[in-house]
Amino acid sequence: MLDSLRRLWEVENLSPHGICLLWRPELIWTHIISDTMIALAYFSIPVALATFVSRRRDVVFGWVFWSFAVFITACGATHLMAIWTLYVPDYGLEAMVKILTAAASIGTAVALWYLMPRALSLPSPTQLRSANEELLARIAERDHALAALKEANAERQRTEALLRQSQKMEAVGQLTGGVAHDFNNLLNVVLINLDRVERSLPADSPLLAPLRDAMQGAERGAAVTHKLLAFARKHPLSPVRTDVNARIGSFAELLRGSIGAKIRLETDFAPGLAPLVIDPNQLENAILNLAVNARDAMPEGGTLTIRTRPLPEGGLAQGQTGVCVEVSDTGTGMPPEVEARAFEPFFTTKPLGQGTGLGLSQVFGFAQQSGGSAAIVPGSERGTTVRLYFPAEPRPAPAPDRAEAPGLGFAPGFAVAG
Repeated sequence: MLDSLRRLWEVENLSPHGICLLWRPELIWTHIISDTMIALAYFSIPVALATFVSRRRDVVFGWVFWSFAVFITACGATHLMAIWTLYVPDYGLEAMVKILTAAASIGTAVALWYLMPRALSLPSPTQLRSANEELLARIAERDHALAALKEANAERQRTEALLRQSQKMEAVGQLTGGVAHDFNNLLNVVLINLDRVERSLPADSPLLAPLRDAMQGAERGAAVTHKLLAFARKHPLSPVRTDVNARIGSFAELLRGSIGAKIRLETDFAPGLAPLVIDPNQLENAILNLAVNARDAMPEGGTLTIRTRPLPEGGLAQGQTGVCVEVSDTGTGMPPEVEARAFEPFFTTKPLGQGTGLGLSQVFGFAQQSGGSAAIVPGSERGTTVRLYFPAEPRPAPAPDRAEAPGLGFAPGFAVAG
């Protein structure tokens, strides 16, 4: 065995490859140049593989790249040995290099075939692109669902706020209706007795002046109770068949004197509106209340517009026909927190002594008692718009029995309309 290895390195009886080429320079240099270029190319490939693997440590099967680097380096070495043996018959060394190359090539081939199933199971670029598109679609779907959930939560919060507001208004209405009804009866007794006393006194009595002041105060108290009863839907109405356009048109001329010369009054009546069964005097009173509020919101002047049009979709119950009366101004407008409480009785933003806070609550109560509703349009950039919705065929709720607690029902239109 040792003798065989020793003889493997003996070169005394061997000739270099150059002799086989008859030492022809053109053939020798052709082999030298081609083997040198192949060897340099082989040696550069492992450098590139090593650089790639060292910088991308997340690459799957990175050790296979190192196996390729060893195999290709050995291949380059065999070409260098081909150049060396042109001049030196060192075929034993060349055989050892080839043995190493064979071992590296066999190991690389075995590794490749072993990893072939796993490599084939890796996703292709097309599959990755498809998976990426599917993932993007799912993300978009998730974002859409989150946005819908957020909107649903916001809507639920708005609904809960409106429900709390309705419950509060109902409690206030129950209290207001009972107190106003009893207080109105007491004021009637006071006025009747004051009237009897006035008739029994002589014309030159010094008690007449304070007596009449007391009667005037009682009458003002009665007017306040009437507004409270209107809010609580307990004020008696006298509904008749009314042409809303004609009624508001004739009332608008009287309204100009109440709003002042600085404010321009405009009307916009939709033609062909069906007549309403409504109390015309209370309708005029409601419009007057809205006009006075609009006047106070435009101290420097502006425009007050009264419009009529068919009942818009969503104004009242689904499929119900009727008329919408809209009063809008170009004043300072209402912030959201004021809009939410505008119809509450005794709520006012005016200074002390300049308002009772019953104007809008009376308007709301009249609209409710007429089978309709009232709403403030939110989000106006400038000014305030109040809409009164009246059905063509109102169905007012029957008056509650005095033995029962007075109630106040709220239609869905109470919510600030969009």
